[in-house]
Amino acid sequence: MERAQQRAARGGADGPAPRPEPTGAALELLVHGVGGTTPEKMLDDPRTVRITGDDTAAVFRRADDVDAEARPEEHRGRPVPEAYVWCNLTSGNGTRALWLLLLPFMVVNLAHWMRPTARGRTRTVRLYGLLVRLAGLTLTVLLVAAACEVALDLVAWQCAGTRACAARHSWLGFLSPAGGGWWSAPGRRLAVAALVPTALTGLLWYLSHRTWSAYESQQPMSRTPEPEEETGRTSLGRSGFWYGRRLVARLRAAHTAAGLLTVAAAVAAPTAHFDRRRGGPAALGTLGWLLQAALVAGAVVVVWVVCRRGRSEHRLDQQLDRHLVRRLPLGALLLLLLAALYAGWSRPGWHAAGRLPGDATFGGIALVQGLLVIALGVAAHALHRTLPRALDSARAEGTPIDPRAALRGLGGPAVAMLACALGGVMSGGVSQRVADWLDGTGTSIAGPPVLLTWQASAIPPLLVVLLVLCGRLAGRTWRLARAERAAVEPDYPGEPTDPERTRRIARTRAMATLTDDGPLVVGVTSAATLLLGAAALVGALGSAKTPVRAAEGTYPVVQGAAETAQALGSWLTGLGFLLFVTWGRRAYKDASARRTIGILWDVGTFWPRAAHPFAPPCYAERAVPDLTWRMATWTRATGGRLVLSGHSQGSVLAAAAAWQLTPSVRKRVALLTYGSPLERLYGRWFPAHFGPAALGALHHDVDCWRNLYRLTDPIGGPVRLPGDCGPEVDRAPLKDPPAYGRTARHPLPAPILGHSDYQADPAFAEERQRLLSRLRPEVPTPRHRGAPPMGPDGEPQGSSGRSSA
Repeated sequence: MERAQQRAARGGADGPAPRPEPTGAALELLVHGVGGTTPEKMLDDPRTVRITGDDTAAVFRRADDVDAEARPEEHRGRPVPEAYVWCNLTSGNGTRALWLLLLPFMVVNLAHWMRPTARGRTRTVRLYGLLVRLAGLTLTVLLVAAACEVALDLVAWQCAGTRACAARHSWLGFLSPAGGGWWSAPGRRLAVAALVPTALTGLLWYLSHRTWSAYESQQPMSRTPEPEEETGRTSLGRSGFWYGRRLVARLRAAHTAAGLLTVAAAVAAPTAHFDRRRGGPAALGTLGWLLQAALVAGAVVVVWVVCRRGRSEHRLDQQLDRHLVRRLPLGALLLLLLAALYAGWSRPGWHAAGRLPGDATFGGIALVQGLLVIALGVAAHALHRTLPRALDSARAEGTPIDPRAALRGLGGPAVAMLACALGGVMSGGVSQRVADWLDGTGTSIAGPPVLLTWQASAIPPLLVVLLVLCGRLAGRTWRLARAERAAVEPDYPGEPTDPERTRRIARTRAMATLTDDGPLVVGVTSAATLLLGAAALVGALGSAKTPVRAAEGTYPVVQGAAETAQALGSWLTGLGFLLFVTWGRRAYKDASARRTIGILWDVGTFWPRAAHPFAPPCYAERAVPDLTWRMATWTRATGGRLVLSGHSQGSVLAAAAAWQLTPSVRKRVALLTYGSPLERLYGRWFPAHFGPAALGALHHDVDCWRNLYRLTDPIGGPVRLPGDCGPEVDRAPLKDPPAYGRTARHPLPAPILGHSDYQADPAFAEERQRLLSRLRPEVPTPRHRGAPPMGPDGEPQGSSGRSSA
């Protein structure tokens, strides 16, 4: 394939290349959606050939079309199909199972990109990003603190320090004071147990560094730097948007240091508390103060690094803060070693009793997270109320920029709240299950911190709220399905009616509208979580007792509710932990299960890691450069017409790639989207990047664009561009099913397709042909000896604009 393109571009290996004649070449570049597929299915041919790419992502053609550019007469009137297969970016090998551990980090990273559209509010935009990065930092601390709770508190401090518990677990014998070994001292037990959260932090660093080398290091096409201020267009078209290498490296260093400092604090704090008792050794007490002061200073440095720099999207930022990236984690590791050495010093008379101070730690994290979410909500509301300066009428009426933005611009804070709640549930579930495993009777050890029990007890009330909401949505869907029956039969005039068929189609259409209720579900869940979390924090810190003990002496109804909530909450957290482990095990061993879980990553990891470096990597930082390079090099070599055809999530990748093209290439590309969530999901949840202004700019930038959707599709929908632009992009909804009953063309009952098989509809080929007829082939500029070299964006270096014909 590459040799064919070279022949088309150069005309031969020796001598000047003759000016090529217009070939009229046409290419359809297909991009699949979530869940993945195979090139054989995309191209409808069992014989396919990879023409460029690797085992992770590649472009395929039919075997008969490999050198299609050299035989243009065989393809006149139809485009050559190519398939870009990217599913292995999210569901490749078994290590993807470890990504389940990173789920809260992925969710909080989504919150960064959900900010409302804003113009002229640069400081508020930066504040929004800063608050999300700080929320992500608290999630790292929370996860490592949960590992410290399990390893240091439950295992090393409580179980190993209790004869009855240590006797049931012989592997703890060398740590038990009953054995009298060297490691039985409380400080040394803590130092040994610190290896577990330290290893977890190291694993997170390794996963982040490995994916950073594979994803963030994929360099896009170089372009001219752009202004940093908001221009009203989406930032997805900026040259450095898909190149977050520097920021991820900085954040990875900061979060790794934060994890190590958390472990060091968990080791040093109880040791320093013992040394500060009356009559304690003055030298060790002074060392404890100095070590804690160093830990506080390290924490301040970590927060400063997180706050200091955000994303650099207006240019390709190829710098790396190498000294910071290396020295900050190493400094934190040195403090951890000093803390372990300090704790391991001999202290006669020191015995483990009760719990480590976990309530204060987890309570402080929960309080900080709640305050950050509230501040984030204030910033998001201020951004959402920003008015376009050019629209005087809108300014007078006080209308927001994006009336369809999810939760009136509060989608980001709501999702950040859910990320914090998810991290709390994972932390509490692991701690509760380990405590039950160590001491099933609950009589020999004190167990996890009281706050975690209160947080688990808040899960049943939250489920009650969600059940009520689901009941309301089910009733509304049933009423909508009944009303939709009257609209089904007119879509199929002249065919015999079938009440059961009508009900099935109407029900499918009504169920498809549930996607539009997503903001309501997320908003109610987030608000209830915030209120219940605040109540749990007050109850735990105010009573220092579990809900059951705190309810003693009150009304019987209150006692019964507390007992039910605590027991059911403990059972639900345990069930969640078991499901988490089961899914991870299946994803590691079973490729099909890995693809199913990969759908979650397909949706959640489209965006770059701007708030959390330990989130699963952004596959678009590989996919978007792949698509842009392919389109730019093919159009430059052939001067032909190109239809970029994207289904579902593939349409989002197609739009992002089209934004990255230079104007001369973009005007030779047509966009065909089908089953597309561009406006229905991305436009509502990510209004700053896929709002009306951004999609309108995309319609203006590409030569032509058509969008196909069905009323039965729960994911895809219309683009809804305002004014005359809407009909230019959106075709009327496709019939689904294509036939109501048995017809000559459909002798067997036609299925309801929903989100799949758009290419089987005759409208697909019709719209593709219309797009090709609007595009005109362009002759590439001949490259003679001595001519200026071509840049990677398809333009001659040192020049701009279209190639001359």
